[in-house]
This record gives sequence, C-alpha cells and structure tokens, in this order.
Amino acid sequence: MLRISPALRPLMPILIGASLMLTLTMGLRQSLGLFMPSITSDAVVTVTQFTLAISIQNLCWGVFQPLAGAAVPRWGYRPVMMTGAAAYALGLALMSTAQGFWMLVIGAGVLIGLGMACASMAMAMAVTARSVPASVRSMALGCVSAAGSLGALIAAPLGQGLMQALDWRAAVVGFAVLALLILPAAWSAGKVDRLPVPPTASTDSADSLSARGALALAGRNPRFLVMTGAYFVCGMQLVFLTTHLPAYLELCGADPMLGATALGVIGGFNVLGSLFFGWAGGRWSKQALLGGIYMARSLVMAWFFMQWPTAANTVIFAALMGFLWLGVGPLVSGSVAETFGLRWQAMLQGAAFMFHQAGSFLGALGGGIAFDLLGDYDLAVAFGVGLGLTAGAVQATVALAGRPPSAPLRPA
Repeated sequence: MLRISPALRPLMPILIGASLMLTLTMGLRQSLGLFMPSITSDAVVTVTQFTLAISIQNLCWGVFQPLAGAAVPRWGYRPVMMTGAAAYALGLALMSTAQGFWMLVIGAGVLIGLGMACASMAMAMAVTARSVPASVRSMALGCVSAAGSLGALIAAPLGQGLMQALDWRAAVVGFAVLALLILPAAWSAGKVDRLPVPPTASTDSADSLSARGALALAGRNPRFLVMTGAYFVCGMQLVFLTTHLPAYLELCGADPMLGATALGVIGGFNVLGSLFFGWAGGRWSKQALLGGIYMARSLVMAWFFMQWPTAANTVIFAALMGFLWLGVGPLVSGSVAETFGLRWQAMLQGAAFMFHQAGSFLGALGGGIAFDLLGDYDLAVAFGVGLGLTAGAVQATVALAGRPPSAPLRPA
C-alpha cells in the first residue's frame, strides 16, 4: 500500500486532482458505446459512421497526445490540461445536439479526442510520476490509474438510466455536466508545475536533450519500439470492446442494461488490476508484465466470444477484462520514466500512445465495417485475438531476452 507520509501530504491535492481528472475523462469516454443503438436510429447515422466518429476521436487523441506532451515543458501542465478539460465538455455538448454525421465527428470525434490528449491517461500518469519519489512511483501510478477506473462505475449506469428515463440526448447532456468537473481537477493537478524535475539515473535519460533529440533517442531503443508496436494491438482490442460490446449484447437478445453493467464491472475490476500491476511493476519487468496482459486478454476474449452471452458469463468476462484493462497504464508510464527520465515523459509516452490510438481507430472502425459487411463480429474478434496473442508473446520475449542471464526479475 502507498502510505501517506508527511513528505507526500503536500502532494495529495496534485494526486487527487490527477485521479479525478482521469476518472472523469476515462469513465465518460468508455461509456459512449452505450449510445450507438439510439444514435444510429435517431440521428440519421449508420453503425459505420458512428464508429468512424469514435475512430476519429481515438486518432485525434493519438495525434494530439505527443504534441500536448511537447507543450508541457514550455507552458506547463496546468494550461495544457485546462485546455483539454474545456474541449472535452464542449465536445459532449455538441454531441448532444448532433443531427447527422459531421456534428458527431466534431463533437464526439475531434473535440473529445483533443480533450483526452490534454487531460487524460498520459497527462495524469506524467503528473503522478513527476510528483512522487522514485521508490513509490510504480505503486503511485497504479493508485492513480485505479482511480481512473471508477468513472465507468458511475457513467455507464447513469447514461443508461437517463436514456431509459428520457432519451440519449439527455444522457449526453448529463455527461457534459459531469465533464465540467474536469476543469477544477485539472487546475489542482496543475500544481505540479511548481515542482522541480527529479533527476534520473538511467544512461538513456533524455532530460538534457531537446524534444527532437528525445524522440530520436526513443526511436533507437528496440524495447521502446516493441512496446509501442504491442501498444497498437492493445488499443485495437480495448476500443473494439468499449464501442461494440453493448451492441453485440443487444444483437444477441440481452437486456440493454447488461451492456452498461458490463462496462461498469470492467471499471470496478480496473481498480484491482491497476493496483496489482502498479505493485507488480515495482518488483518485476514492466515490459514482460505487459506481454502477459496482452496474451491473457486475448485468451479471455476467445473464451467469451466462442459461446452465447448470458448475464453470468458476460459479468465474468467483464471482470476478467477489467482486471487486465488499465494495468497497462502504470507499466508503460513507469517504463518510459525509468528509461528516458521525466522531462519528456509526457511526450514520449504520447508518441507510444499515438500508435495505441491508431490501433483504437482500427478496432472501432474495423469492427463497424465487419459488422456492416458480414452481419456479425466473428472476423473482427478472430483478428483481434490472433494479433493480441502474437503481440503479447513478442513483447514478453523481447523483455526477458533483454535481461542479463544472471539478472533476477525482481530488482535488488
């Protein structure tokens, strides 16, 4: 457990702000798939167009992420995160008024994507890593990542309840009101700008380099490149599920509330997974753990989609996937910080995340196209499972092969 020592107490407003910011941005975004059946029947858009808007969101998130990270050393975390918070709330407001494809693209796609780049996972992880001592960094990253999982526990049932009581537009307005809380959370997390950048002992530290030099250093690091490639597959799997799982369950005749329940269970077990992998990342190879997560996810997906979904096996599936969901956050962030230092962490983590979001684009849009063409998700699931097993095996193999033969997995 991460103890609140006297040295950490002044940092709690920063960590709480980062946690709340991550809770809201991730929880609201992960619940957008709930609206797909209603929007496609009411707003004159097809399943493919809706998933294209979500795909554009993920692509914008990925493209803007390294740019937002590069802006931090120049302007500071607070201005960048506040900009993202405002863009996020505005995007939801526009989404609630969408009458067709293009307003959906601007609101749910571009603006929410910008908001996620400036005020979500990468920024919250970078703020946390900069705030706390290296001795507790991995556990602190796991705790903040766990807090980011709680949003889906609130957002998914709230969205489904508002849709059933009123309509989908009222539900999105409710999301926009919740998103306004991102502003004070980002303001509080932005106090990190007053802290100095801690030094790093890594021989690959990029702290003394320019932004271009830091990117070049990362581009020459084989383990960073493998981690980035596997991160692509991670994004493809997760966004396929958040976008298409509720529609898949309805297609199979399940109660519409089951989709919201599944997303909520994912969020709840995210907490346990993030805490566990934050703890484990301080003891074993972070990149080997990442490979294990990707392979385990793929096996769980294969098991679930090979049988008819029921309330029981859907909840079990959601629990297993939730445990394996956001645990990648503290592992990737900790790996980047350990290898390259903290000055350019947000940018380098953002560069890796850009590939994650390219995978997200493929997962959301590819699933929609496969469904429109074939009438089911079988091909999309088989593709995701196969790539996940391959990426996980390569990630774990390279991570373990990079250790000296006599070196233990647990650091001395």
